[in-house]
Amino acid sequence: MDQILAISNWIIHWGAIIVFALLLVVLVYFSILYLIDVRQTKHTIRRNYPLIGRMRYTLEHLGEFFRQYFFAFDRDELPFNRAERSWVYRAAKHEDTTQGFGSTRPLDQEGDVFFVSSAFPKLASEAVEPQAVVFGEYTARQPYSTNSIINISGMSYGALSEPAVKALSMGAAKAGVWMNTGEGGLSPYHLEGGCDIVFQIGTAKYGVQDSEGHLDTDRLQKVAAYEQVKMIEIKLSQGAKPGKGGMLPGEKVTAEIAEVRNIKQGEDSISPNRHVDIGNIDELLDMIVKVRTLTGKPTGIKMVVGEMQFFDDLFSEIHRRGLECAPDFITLDSADGGTGASPQTLMDYVGMTVRESLPGVVNRVTSYGLRSRIKIIATGKLAIPGKVAWAFAMGADAVVSARGFLFSIGCIQALKCNNNTCPTGITTHDKKLQKGLVPEEKAVRVANYVSEMKHSVGLIVHACGVSEPRELTRQHVHLIQNQSSSIRYSDIDPLPEEEKRAS
Repeated sequence: MDQILAISNWIIHWGAIIVFALLLVVLVYFSILYLIDVRQTKHTIRRNYPLIGRMRYTLEHLGEFFRQYFFAFDRDELPFNRAERSWVYRAAKHEDTTQGFGSTRPLDQEGDVFFVSSAFPKLASEAVEPQAVVFGEYTARQPYSTNSIINISGMSYGALSEPAVKALSMGAAKAGVWMNTGEGGLSPYHLEGGCDIVFQIGTAKYGVQDSEGHLDTDRLQKVAAYEQVKMIEIKLSQGAKPGKGGMLPGEKVTAEIAEVRNIKQGEDSISPNRHVDIGNIDELLDMIVKVRTLTGKPTGIKMVVGEMQFFDDLFSEIHRRGLECAPDFITLDSADGGTGASPQTLMDYVGMTVRESLPGVVNRVTSYGLRSRIKIIATGKLAIPGKVAWAFAMGADAVVSARGFLFSIGCIQALKCNNNTCPTGITTHDKKLQKGLVPEEKAVRVANYVSEMKHSVGLIVHACGVSEPRELTRQHVHLIQNQSSSIRYSDIDPLPEEEKRAS
């Protein structure tokens, strides 16, 4: 008993001393912060309300997380709301994507669209597989044929982590869709899964550039020699940052990424605002022909549209020079597209959304008689079935998505892509954060997402009375004008007649 009392007294004695010491440390710490706050001159709130004013910055930071989980409604958030993300998560996990009681999407918002249901929808027995689309049929030595309706858009190794690229590559192979490398070059992890690859040449030409930033033909031929590489995409611009090249902070430029990109390790990787050797339409067409001739593979361009006159000039020049110089495809990005990092000014104010550019470009490529030669790929927040089906109705030949596939491998829209602190391991090179992303597990979710997308787009397609997505037209879409009326899209923006022009 005496021993127990002695131990108790000892614990109480030293416990009191430790508590007192901790309180003293805390008091000294807050006193120092108080003195710092009242003496500094940069922050008004902290100077007028020392210590308490610091809470503003903490609460402002925490607000990002509280809004997402507690305060935002299902259809409130941007860039993707909870309803959209939730559909992708459930699709990727192969869970039930049905919903009860009614839609949470407002069905009377001016400018929104809905699909025209047929009085005689297609039976399940009448459904067919999506028809194949052929890229480079008239120009490339190795044309590419695919019937996939949604594919993985350009995301670089560097912007994405090693396990993320592996998961997407393996999942794309399982699903039978292509994967775009993004502008960061072709890494071993893109090839590892065995999927079809679209190799993107960005403005810095990472992986295929010489010391002056021009195209290194030997490097390009080595990349194109891979059987998995099916097409080449020359990126002029992307939706979230038109007029600005790629931005990868030095802390994310590891030795391996530097080797893949042919740049220096640990230094910021900033692409030029445009290709140094493409400054006009003539030079663009010269580059398309050069790349296609060197590689033998379909070659196209990617861009966010600024104004439609560019396409009038481009298509007119193609007819003047000859149809063999036309791009095999044009990927249309949207001003509300995503990226790892971009100046907010460009994201908020520059470029045209795909809702405007897709119908406009399809109209022009048709009217210039080039529709059979130039395929149109649409991207930009096309991550859920309704938006994918809309793109086909407007005339897209294929759809690509980046953020939809990121959600499928676990992205929680933490908005930390521009840092090296992504909590899901997708856009960070911190091994501790990457360990939660197991490529083999996430690859299954990528394939599930594609499978459910195909099924759900099919629900819309069959409800409209047609058999597969590429049979959708503008007649199947209505544009809401007000709470009580809508108009068929083909009546306000009809597809023009194809003009026959001399080549």
